[in-house]
Amino acid sequence: MKLHNWFLLLLVFVTTAVSAQIKNPVKFKFEVKETGDNQYVAILHASMENGWHIYSKDLPEDTGIPTEYKISGNNIVPTGSFTETGTKHSEFSEAFGGTIVYYSGSASFQQKFKLKNPEKPAEVTAEIMYQTCNDRVCLAPNTLEFAKTIEAKATAQPEAEKTEVLSDTASATVSQALPQQTDITPNAAPAPLDPKQLKIQSIDIEHPLTDCGTAKERRDENYITYLLLGFIGGLIALLTPCVFPMIPLTVSYFTKGSANKAKGKRDALIYGFFILLIFVLLSVPFHLIDGIAGNIFNQISTSIWLNLFFFVIFLFFAGSFFGYYDITLPSSIANKSSKAEEAGGIIGIFFMALTLVIVSFSCTGPILGSLLGSAVTGSSNVPMLLTFALAGFGFSWAIVFGLLALFPQALQSLPKSGGWMNTVKVVLGFIELGLALKFLSKADLVSKTFLLKRELFIGLWIFITLGLVLYLFGLIRFPHDDRKAKISWARKLWGVAGIAFLIYLIQGLFPGERPKLQLLSGILPPMNVSYLQDENDGILGMHPEHDYFKAVELAQKEKKPILIDFTGFGCENCRKMEEFVWSEPDILPILQNDVILASLYVDDKEELPENEKTKIDLGDGSLKKINTVGDRWSMFQQANFNNNSQPHYVLVTPEGKVINNPVSGYMPKEDFRKFLECGVRYYQSKN
Repeated sequence: MKLHNWFLLLLVFVTTAVSAQIKNPVKFKFEVKETGDNQYVAILHASMENGWHIYSKDLPEDTGIPTEYKISGNNIVPTGSFTETGTKHSEFSEAFGGTIVYYSGSASFQQKFKLKNPEKPAEVTAEIMYQTCNDRVCLAPNTLEFAKTIEAKATAQPEAEKTEVLSDTASATVSQALPQQTDITPNAAPAPLDPKQLKIQSIDIEHPLTDCGTAKERRDENYITYLLLGFIGGLIALLTPCVFPMIPLTVSYFTKGSANKAKGKRDALIYGFFILLIFVLLSVPFHLIDGIAGNIFNQISTSIWLNLFFFVIFLFFAGSFFGYYDITLPSSIANKSSKAEEAGGIIGIFFMALTLVIVSFSCTGPILGSLLGSAVTGSSNVPMLLTFALAGFGFSWAIVFGLLALFPQALQSLPKSGGWMNTVKVVLGFIELGLALKFLSKADLVSKTFLLKRELFIGLWIFITLGLVLYLFGLIRFPHDDRKAKISWARKLWGVAGIAFLIYLIQGLFPGERPKLQLLSGILPPMNVSYLQDENDGILGMHPEHDYFKAVELAQKEKKPILIDFTGFGCENCRKMEEFVWSEPDILPILQNDVILASLYVDDKEELPENEKTKIDLGDGSLKKINTVGDRWSMFQQANFNNNSQPHYVLVTPEGKVINNPVSGYMPKEDFRKFLECGVRYYQSKN
């Protein structure tokens, strides 16, 4: 069956296929202004909903889809190239391995032109091709048309009375547009079809065969993640030589130094609260910076030199943890804070907490610096992430000091200070070395030098891990290590864990049927920055169908359900799903063996035959053009599945029945696995 037969029928349903799932986060307003001396400018204003953005025309190659804007008409001559204005953002993309450029909020696209004959009217048609994305999904590339009429000017009209008269041109309806397009070539118009002959009509998104496996609405989990990271970092910092010896001294001061033990415990709890407050207050400057220059953290994350700076800083942190030098704040700061403790009361307790934070900086500074570097280069909402991370850090300290004040007998069960605390510091030093490579890799990717390949990165981590293992077994030592100390069993067990991690890293150097080292997928360079990458390998060794109806034929032959993957070449979240979720060992076999994968690229630029091209009236003064294969699959998605976001996944039977509720966007692997297993199990139970 010819593709244009079923496709033309889809056009009839487009205007009634709109639902809450079809997203339209960008609104356009078109105007034409006369600038004098037969000069005009066609301006298309774009207004975006919060959280959405459209790419710039200056988008680098091999990333997303750049915006294109052009005008045409029967009596106009464009002058120069189009320009764009608005607040431009730059952000490094892990999936694309490069910097993407986009607008959020609002943007304007302008094209200057003049009239061939000012005494005749002119039809001005503006066409824009763009893609809209947010942090989770990208919508299909869209091509819209807008029209204005410039009325002819009377030649005898006085100069002072000359005014511009513009009017909207009514857009063609679907019934009007189809014959105009299909008559371009002789005998191009298809004969009427019986709707029952079109298998596409069996798709019923409102009544899936089963309701299982629906993925939960994904929430922003970064805040909780950084809260936990900060909490863990705080617990680790408590075990360092700068902090651990102060725990029993401080708790004893409150529980034994006060005549009223109840008051002492209360003061200890206040002390813990002030520690939490001080760490949270450390994030306030970042909120102020963000308010002054909201794009500064994006600039930091995509800056080659700042990533190199973080790389050097982390090496510096590692040297401090290894014991070659100490990182401390000026002693005058600690002295002033300590003197302020004499004020007594709540104010004195506050300065006691501040003194603790200051004097422990040599151990906590590198840990807090790691959280800062991770937040700055890993998200656009840096201030809030830092607030949660520092709150978690301070909360861990507040809990320890508060609980020990309430139950001072627990102090007896704490381990005694000793060489093990220096071991903790040295281990942290090796961790800092490993994290430093992340920033070096980011600088390498942003600059597109691609010198630090995935395998080289893994090799350096192997070298660092080998050094850690040798240290844990006492084969190498650092300045503050006791030369005659015995290696404890706990240290040896950690050494064995290091060997296991070493083996885990080594297997990542060898090619396999799926990506290795999934636990490190957010740290390692992308899969395409590799000595082993072959562009002919397909997606994880799979070669999906790119035509739905060919996938249907194959599914009927092999008696398998079809997984429709609405994707795009410029879809970052689609690449993240493929690399980080599809490759999981409990998901990849399902994709390889249990379904027919149909990846439909909504941004495929292959031109359709002339008799399949058309336009659709969207009812808001704009026309949707269907000129490419990508346009066709985009409309196929909207008309049949009431959705226009990517990635979007639908499981259907070979007969076109929707099996379970579709899912969209980048999601945790558990949600995607439940979606797949639910649909596959249901289909297999019925066949």
